[in-house]
Amino acid sequence: MCGIFGVIAQEKKHNRKELLKILEFIGLLSQVRGKDSSGICFRDEAHKTISVLKGPFSLKMLLNSSEYQNLRSKILKSEINYIFTGFGHARLVTNGTQLEGNNNQPVIKDGIVGIHNGIITNIDELWKKHNYLKREFEIDTEFFFSYVSYLMRHNDNGEISSELSTLLANKEVFGTVSVAYFNTFRDDYILFTNFGSLYVLTDNESIIIFGSERNILLQVVNKFVKFSDPKYTLKQVKPLNGYHIELKNFVIREFNEKRYIDKVQTKLNENYKIEVQNLNFIGKQLHAVIDPKKYKNIAFSNNERKLLEYNIEKISKLKRCTKCILPETFPFIEFDENGVCNYCRNYIPKNQPKPLYELEKLVEPYRKKSGEPDCLVPYSGGRDSTFTLHFVKKILGLNPIAFTYDWGMVTDLARRNIARVTSKLQVENIIVAADIHWKRKNIQKNILAWLKKPHLGMVPLFMAGDKYFYYYTHQVKLQNNIKLNIWGINPLENTDFKTGFAGIPPNFNKERIFSLRLSDQLKLFYFVSKNVLSNPYYLNQSVLDSIGSIFSRYFFPKKDYYHFFDYYKWDEEEIENLIINEYEWELAIDTNATWRIGDGTASFYNYIYYTVAGFSEFDTFRSNQIREGAISREKALEKVNEENKPRYETLKWYLEIIGLDFENVIKRVNQIPKLY
Repeated sequence: MCGIFGVIAQEKKHNRKELLKILEFIGLLSQVRGKDSSGICFRDEAHKTISVLKGPFSLKMLLNSSEYQNLRSKILKSEINYIFTGFGHARLVTNGTQLEGNNNQPVIKDGIVGIHNGIITNIDELWKKHNYLKREFEIDTEFFFSYVSYLMRHNDNGEISSELSTLLANKEVFGTVSVAYFNTFRDDYILFTNFGSLYVLTDNESIIIFGSERNILLQVVNKFVKFSDPKYTLKQVKPLNGYHIELKNFVIREFNEKRYIDKVQTKLNENYKIEVQNLNFIGKQLHAVIDPKKYKNIAFSNNERKLLEYNIEKISKLKRCTKCILPETFPFIEFDENGVCNYCRNYIPKNQPKPLYELEKLVEPYRKKSGEPDCLVPYSGGRDSTFTLHFVKKILGLNPIAFTYDWGMVTDLARRNIARVTSKLQVENIIVAADIHWKRKNIQKNILAWLKKPHLGMVPLFMAGDKYFYYYTHQVKLQNNIKLNIWGINPLENTDFKTGFAGIPPNFNKERIFSLRLSDQLKLFYFVSKNVLSNPYYLNQSVLDSIGSIFSRYFFPKKDYYHFFDYYKWDEEEIENLIINEYEWELAIDTNATWRIGDGTASFYNYIYYTVAGFSEFDTFRSNQIREGAISREKALEKVNEENKPRYETLKWYLEIIGLDFENVIKRVNQIPKLY
């Protein structure tokens, strides 16, 4: 879930100053994958030292620091090395807070200095299984390097190679692993990936440059003229493949499970001294990673839990449609003499897919025989996009890239599930990470403004920042020479009530669940503008972000853009069986639902809707299932009564990471006049 990058080259064939510029250039490009923390490492062969510099801020800030500039000057002035070795990391935090220096990368463990992109999801089980290894940090990367080092140095049959140790360590883990590491006791360097998010630019004899995405290295080729020479090749490191670089003689060789060196003859024991600088904060306060599990058994949570309203007795007395379960508080709802609502009377079945062979025929012209990626699947980590990615890879036989836009509200649970699925499918996962601190600050400011003058029609403003998904989907397609784009949007997730509370009447004939007629877009713009002008607290730093989000959602061109469930019937039971049994999906700790558990905002806005209006997204979703004949009305009521229960752990997590006080916010929401 991060960006890794590096340059290893023979200095007698390449200029050190240029190599340093290339490394910094790749590092800055890699920031798109994470800005929570960063680190960089250099090996000084002449003085047998390894210098590591890292801190809880973006790589751009790290490169601008006086500490880095001093290290840079030292590198340029030092004696000529035979080999230039520099590598770094742009981190999107998952396991282990970046506020603790040891959790930032490069990670130093048992004679190995390395970097890791991905998430190991069975980390606690691995430490228990291999309890002879000493756990010192929170970060999951620590286990991989600790186990690799152990395998190299504690094998009864003699010292095994770095390649084999890496392959054996990978067999232990469940999740995504792209690693690059330097071996201080063998003088070699390893690159390896188990899911394909790793690319190299090399001439196979004097230099190897690596990064997490093809586009990053392609920009190196475009900027530095010499790499346009045909002797340099840019290629993906395929899943379960890697590179071994013998630094003493600078020999580059590829390896995989069928091709590796089994044993090593000698132990070099270079005795490199590792010098580490963990820098302090620069310029701004940072967020830390918080796992909702933290709140499960904390004593003080009992008082906070009691603040959460669940007015099931009053809500159960609401008049509801006799066919679906929508209540009388639903915007623009009308009941006929039989008690059936206008949403049911005007409903057009949506889960009526075209024949699957039409999709198979449609994707055929996009298929690439070269083995290069030929399809982009926007991947939130939710159940529907997981099913779509599985089908695109396994059934359609395409070679997809899974694209994730992380705007700060993708939960750690979703990230872990993304790792489970992409590693098992061996699918590259491209991540665009926003400036998460800034995005979360925008959410905080908009919620505080909303609390001053609450209106249900303005609640979607909390989620405006995620709509850049559409913009970056287009960008990633262009960067990877992909035309085909297949989305896994559930046709039953229609939430007309969100715009309904803004005064927009339902459009029963709309093509997509997210479609808005131009006239309705103008009405919505007027409604939002009126509320912003009447509440100046909305005029904060988030305004430009919100405007850009609206443009990305409604106006950005969509070409070669298809929906999987237009050709395949959406079936909740089938989807849940696949994600749980095939991919060992992790479920949330505070709900039995599998929907919306990867979205950090959902627990909050659904609490608002249910507390104030007596229904939530679950009511609309289950009502659509009733209309499609997929569920009975009795079963739907039973489900929503469970699904609408407040999710304390996730609510607490959400409010804490955006910097709001749980008690103050919940009390204010509870004070809003009810519609029932």
